Parts: sequence; structure tokens; C-alpha cells
Amino acid sequence: MFRLTDFSLCDKLNITKGSSYKVQSTFPDPSVMVAHFQKMEGRDFWLKSRSFVLFYFPQGAERANAELKIGGTYMEFLWEGLMQITWQQAVMYLVGILLIYLAIKKDYEPALLLPMGFGAILVNLPLSGVLNQNMEGIGVVNGIIEWLFEVGIEASEALPILLFIGIGAMIDFGPLLSMPSMFLFGAGAQFGIFFAICLAVLLGFDLRDAASIGIIGAADGPTSILVSQILRSRYIGPIAVAAYSYMALVPIVQPFAIRLVTTKKERRISMDYTPGTVSKPMRIAFPILVTFLVGLVAPQSVALVGFLMFGNLIRECGVMGTLSDTAQNVLANLITLLLGLTISFSMRADVFVNVDTLLIMLIGLVAFIFDSIGGVLLAKFINLFRKKKINPMIGAAGISAFPMSARVVQKMALEEDPGNIILMHAIGANVSGQIASVIAGGLVISLVAAYL
Repeated sequence: MFRLTDFSLCDKLNITKGSSYKVQSTFPDPSVMVAHFQKMEGRDFWLKSRSFVLFYFPQGAERANAELKIGGTYMEFLWEGLMQITWQQAVMYLVGILLIYLAIKKDYEPALLLPMGFGAILVNLPLSGVLNQNMEGIGVVNGIIEWLFEVGIEASEALPILLFIGIGAMIDFGPLLSMPSMFLFGAGAQFGIFFAICLAVLLGFDLRDAASIGIIGAADGPTSILVSQILRSRYIGPIAVAAYSYMALVPIVQPFAIRLVTTKKERRISMDYTPGTVSKPMRIAFPILVTFLVGLVAPQSVALVGFLMFGNLIRECGVMGTLSDTAQNVLANLITLLLGLTISFSMRADVFVNVDTLLIMLIGLVAFIFDSIGGVLLAKFINLFRKKKINPMIGAAGISAFPMSARVVQKMALEEDPGNIILMHAIGANVSGQIASVIAGGLVISLVAAYL
């Protein structure tokens, strides 16, 4: 094998007619090129600068034949690359294309599903350079996506936690503070988490994996990623795909779940909205107070709740308008983009394409459905003791998918009665679900850690 590090020495090579040599590029490319060198009278070299492989051939007709032979050699390399693709990798290419289609055509969470889909293709290419590779003669070369995963998720869970700053800056807790009773529905709509954990255990998953799968029911992608990473689940990729996919499918999943447990009469219940005044000091004190109380009750959720509330404090303090806008738009979008690419590391075919992934997707769907059902049933239970009834659909808005769930509930109310406006109640329950989901994530981590 000749290592061509100095092309000026090539004419010193003793090249025998018709012989084949392995020529390795000096660049970090894992492929090894096979070049055919032919002895001739003249000294004419053709340099392929892209791969830095040198071909030596004569002039005229013989040169044309040599070029044809060279082209055939490159086709052989392409064919060999195609032959390395496994059927599992082919499945992941289809999964990636499906996610890209949903992002572009259906506008389902495009900021996340698009990079996840493209990343799924990148990490499943044979000998992909986005993953760490051990190259002959060079050693280990770090791949960018694997490095992002190790630094941004595995080492510190930095990406999902930082995303909560942007989410917190987007949320207006005013409707919730003016109607404190909506806090109950944020709690009730976490029922699907614990139902799904029990189901996952019954289906044979160990407790740490079952708890990670169950948190899909939080309807909160960053929380799902964080919990599954802290608990060292083997299924981070499928969990992330399920969480974000079902968040995007809230307009389809929730109406089905709500109609299962409500009557047309219940869905037509109207609710008066008389908002109370929420002072600026109250808006500023709220994120500080919530962080303090949640930190005492569920210390494992401090990172999640703390960064969420810090983002909200930036919004409400009134002296950081530019940073608030940056957190809501630039920061949130950039972190979401990087998070999608990073999570694709867990979508490698060897760990993603199996029966367990299908079970996780099924359990995640069950968790979403029972979240909505749990919130609705809680509202119906409260109605047993109230003269002025609550529209039970409000309970379903207690999941964390903000503001999609509130919009879905309002849309269903208008379908039943064109004059029925319950949006602000639904938003109050929806923002309550944001807080409840991260608290639930912290509680799950604490309970599982204590048991293990």
C-alpha cells in the first residue's frame, strides 16, 4: 500500500503494468481507494483532487481507455457503499423521510421533526462521518452529532434544559393566576404518565425504561428527553420521536380522547370569564415562589422548573425586553434545531429498529389519550359539587402541549356551539400543565431513584 503524502515522489515509484495498488488518502476518509497504474513511455499524471488519488496513464486512445477504467472503479466504490446498507438502515431512511414530510407538508413541529428526520438519515449512512470513527492510520475521529449528544445531553442535559428558558419566556401565566382553580387540571392531566408506566412494566420493560416511556404522557418533549437521559434509559431515541410526534398530533389525538368520555351536552357547557387583576409584583413573584416551593417538594425537578421560571421572570420583569424576545424566538428555535439533530444520534438503526420501538410508540399513544381522559374525568368529578358547571373539555387542556391543546379545546367548543368561548379557561389549564409536567418528571425521577 502506498501512502501518497508527497506527490513529487510519485515518479520514483516503480509501477508495473497492469498492477493494482491500495492508495490511502491523507484526509480523514475511512474508504481505501484502489487505483490501477499502467506503465507507459510518456510521463502524464492525472490528479483527482477530491479524493487525492493519482492515476498514471499514456496519451491518446490509451488515455481514453484508462479514463473509462477509472470511471468504472468509482462506480465500484459507489456499489460497494450501497451494498453496506442494511435493511434496518433502509427503514431508518424511510423514517427520516417521513419525519421530514410531516414537518414540511403537514407543518407538524417543523423546527424539531425536520432536523430529527435529516439527522436520522445522516447517522445511518455506512461509516457516517457524523459519528465517531476509528480510522486506520489516524485513530479515533469525532463525529459532530455524537459529540453534540455527549456534551449537550449525556454530560449535562444542557440542550433540553436551556430550551426551557425559551419556553418560559413564551408563557403568560396571567390567565392561570386569575383563575387559580385551573391548577387542578394541570395535575389531573398527568394521569396518563403513571398509567403508561404501569402498562410498560406489564409489557416487560424494566422500571427505569418504563418510567422513561411513561413520561411521554407529559406531552413535553424536553422533559421526556431529560428524564430518559437521567434514568439512563436505552430508548432515548424512540421516546423523543414518540413525544414530539404525539405533541404534533394533538389536534388529532385529543378530540378522539375527549369524545370518548363526554356527551354533546357536556361539550356545549358555557363558562363565564371574569378575569381578576394580576399585578406586576405578583407576576414577578410567581416564578420565584414556584421555583422555591417545587425545589422543596421535588428537588430533582429544580433544573426543569427553575429554568422554565427563569425564562418567565425574564419576560415579566420588564427590564429585559430584548433578551425576552431573543429567548422566545432566536434561543428557542436554535436550541430546538440543535436538539433535533442531537437526538438523531439515538436513532441509529441498530438501536432503533426493533419491536420495543413499536411498543414504545403504542404506549406513548396510550399515555397521551389517558392524559386527556384523566383531565376530563377530574373536571366531571368536580362538577358533582358545583352548581355552575365546568366544561369538562377544559380538563383535557391540562397537558403540557402549549398552546395547541387550548386551541383544540376551543375549536371543539365552537363546533358544538358557535358562541361558546372557553379559550382563556383552556389556556389557564394549559399553562398549568406546563408546570405540572416538569414537576411530574421530577417526581418520577425521585421515586424511581429511591426504589432502585
